[in-house]
Amino acid sequence: MAAEVTVVPGELEAPPPGADDLEDPVPDNPYYDDRSTAAAVIESLHNAISRSEYLRAWSYFEHEDGMDQQADFEAFAAGYESTESVQLIVGPEVSEGAAGTIYYTIPAAIEATMTDGTTERFAGCYTLRLAQPGVQATPPFKPMAITEGELSPAQGALESILPGSCEPQ
Repeated sequence: MAAEVTVVPGELEAPPPGADDLEDPVPDNPYYDDRSTAAAVIESLHNAISRSEYLRAWSYFEHEDGMDQQADFEAFAAGYESTESVQLIVGPEVSEGAAGTIYYTIPAAIEATMTDGTTERFAGCYTLRLAQPGVQATPPFKPMAITEGELSPAQGALESILPGSCEPQ
């Protein structure tokens, strides 16, 4: 069964009674940053994209030592300049451990609404990695991060384009 997460501005549950009296109402697209599960990392990534917080979105990916991180970030951010919001559903994550590291794979389907009002859909799989926190002994701490995202353009409703599963690598 797919878990549905929507990170589209303006789609919050009804406010509780008396919420109109609050001085600072909850924003339409509240900040969400959670690295506790593979699904939460992917949800956080797309929350950051919907909020145009591209550096935060980029931070959910694992980056190789020695790479030109500034150029990589600039190319990454440029790829999302025309994205207004993202709707996301994810499928069940699968994990596989190896020598103190856990790898996760998780299927995802995305509908991106562009600044010109058009929509684009993508489906595929993300791969994430977590070095067991208990065996990390030297700074900096490395949280769960995306090592690969293979999504392709897709046609149809999000539920119909969501892959059934992803094989761990």
